[in-house]
Amino acid sequence: MKDYVLSIYADRFDKDVDKRNIMWKILCKDYFQKFIKPTDTVLDLAAGYCEFINHIHCGKKIAVDLNRKTREKAAKGIKVYQALSTKLPNELTGKVDVVFTSNFFEHLDSKNELIDTLKEIHRVLKPGGKIMILQPNIRLVGNQYWDYVDHTLPLTEKSLEEAFHLTNFDLIYQKVRFLPYTANSRIPAMPFLIHLYLKLPFAQFLMGKQTFMIGAKK
Repeated sequence: MKDYVLSIYADRFDKDVDKRNIMWKILCKDYFQKFIKPTDTVLDLAAGYCEFINHIHCGKKIAVDLNRKTREKAAKGIKVYQALSTKLPNELTGKVDVVFTSNFFEHLDSKNELIDTLKEIHRVLKPGGKIMILQPNIRLVGNQYWDYVDHTLPLTEKSLEEAFHLTNFDLIYQKVRFLPYTANSRIPAMPFLIHLYLKLPFAQFLMGKQTFMIGAKK
């Protein structure tokens, strides 16, 4: 991990830990959980501070990140690996039911790195396993996409779908307009408002700048 990225993470996320945990607890319970079985082995790629993997209910939990703080933030029982997305641990080959990643692909250095990452995800998934991606969509976000110095790779739902096909994934679910661009958007970290937002497709259409996609391993 580049040295400056650790500084960015600390500055960007440390002050909003409670807000993000409230948001992710509700997102997992009210939305993402329906795509994950209680017996599934779930790998959170670029897990960061483990907001997703700490709150999702499943059989076995794995977190992968280059950030050393991931191990500190992971709840008890989560297996943590410090590894590149393009070189996942060999011992995970064919062992994972679901790989989840959020707000990660825009940080990759190139489209080649994206393809290599998807190939690695394909390798660790079981036959029929799923990849779940939550991703800022540059077509919806516009120039604000570049407001973060560590954003390097522009992506839309169309380019991600093509990347799926190139790496032997079938697109099985897509919600183009889902969450606002950042956690600092117009939705306060008030549980009842987050619950309400998830129940209102019209609000998601107006405010959604992130796309959610699911691919199944062929």
